[in-house]
Amino acid sequence: MEHEDLERAIEAILFAAGERVELSRLAFAADVTPEEAEAAANALADRYAFERRGIRILRLEDGYQMVSSGEMADYVTKALETRKPPKLSSSQLEALVIIAYYQPATKAMVEQIRGVDSAYSISALLNKKLIEEAGRLNVPGRPIQYRTTPDFLRTFGLSSLEELPEIEKISFSEPEMIPQSGEEEH
Repeated sequence: MEHEDLERAIEAILFAAGERVELSRLAFAADVTPEEAEAAANALADRYAFERRGIRILRLEDGYQMVSSGEMADYVTKALETRKPPKLSSSQLEALVIIAYYQPATKAMVEQIRGVDSAYSISALLNKKLIEEAGRLNVPGRPIQYRTTPDFLRTFGLSSLEELPEIEKISFSEPEMIPQSGEEEH
């Protein structure tokens, strides 16, 4: 496939998808190598940025997404009467930071680090699609683990989690075992 045709195919796929499309899927659809698809997507993204078009192509982890340019946000908002992204309360932001840095993280981990109940904050972050379930921890009770989503990356203008600023992580203790009946606590 010619490079120009490949760019047009990727452009059409990203436009139609309306969400992040993994690089491997772009390569498969265009019947090219992932390296060829990546080069074409990057060239297309560079052209849109250079020409200051109303749309951009963003790289989000191992995929690409077509989005409106940040410079055009006021026009898009006015035309579509969309509301601004919901604000995060300080408790939601704290929970989100913990999940982003320690993911996959359980509610108990978030609560242990914050020192307060975090059920509402986690529920709100799930509703805002900033976090998602990432399986269950293999311990008694099988608590749900959470991780950030591509919406998290988009909201905070990140391409990947590696772009998060460095922090000094705190250590936390493992959950204490509940003594079985007949055993004494030590």
